[in-house]
Amino acid sequence: MRLSKYAAIDIGSNAVRLLVYNVIERNNSPTLFTKNTMVRVPIRLGQDTFTHGSIGMPNQQRMIDAMLSFKKLMGVHGVSHYMACATSALREAKNGAALVKRIQKETEVNVAIIDGKREAEIIAMTDLFDVMKPHKSYLLVDVGGGSTELTVIDRGKTLASKSFKIGTVRLLNKMVTDKEMKSYVKWIAKHTQHLDRLSVVGSGGTINKVFKLSGKNIGKPLSFILLSEYYEYLKKRTKKELITDLKLNPDRADVIVPAVHIYLLAMKESNSNKIYVPKVGLADGMIKLLYKELH
Repeated sequence: MRLSKYAAIDIGSNAVRLLVYNVIERNNSPTLFTKNTMVRVPIRLGQDTFTHGSIGMPNQQRMIDAMLSFKKLMGVHGVSHYMACATSALREAKNGAALVKRIQKETEVNVAIIDGKREAEIIAMTDLFDVMKPHKSYLLVDVGGGSTELTVIDRGKTLASKSFKIGTVRLLNKMVTDKEMKSYVKWIAKHTQHLDRLSVVGSGGTINKVFKLSGKNIGKPLSFILLSEYYEYLKKRTKKELITDLKLNPDRADVIVPAVHIYLLAMKESNSNKIYVPKVGLADGMIKLLYKELH
């Protein structure tokens, strides 16, 4: 048996995460991937990008500080390999490429800015498939702060995928156009209408939190009715109540309602009455991709 530690840094629009995995290679047995630790810092890069077009100096410095901290944490954990990816906030920022260069120069952490298609591909490399049955159809929905990635899978085969500029931070700032929302709805209907008894598989920090609040056992789905009831309940709560009563982080409390709305729309338009939440995301996929590239 050989134990290694890999790390993934996910630079999103609502938060930045460091995820450390144990990678356990065994003779004559599949490699095991187990989560070791996760650190999340609420640097809302999307607030800068989607309202001003670029990342301001305060958040640039917070990014430098975060990357320096993550680098030290990776050293403490004995991480042998890492991957760092940035999504829509840096992808769309006018100074996104310049910030990546600054991060590399000041912290020696190499960050890759990926497009929506690549983001969806990496997410699809996660353990999402553990909840999927090979003879059934699924719509993968990953909701982030700046974008939502959709992937349609039928009997293990990917039929279509697309990224939309619909994210929780954009919705919070009223920066999602009616045209984009209509395109989202139409795309789902077009690519799922011929599939019977399709289920939605949701990923993203917010749906993970909702699933935890539901008290459901891992592997069990949330019904459309239950998620709709949660949506109505959450809409009636103030941000203060969400933070104090449900113990949500402040940067989660103000985006949970728009996020649930996006998932419900996906379920409605795909005629799905349940959503599975395997509690994985982009960072988990990066670990699998990193292992694949190294072997």
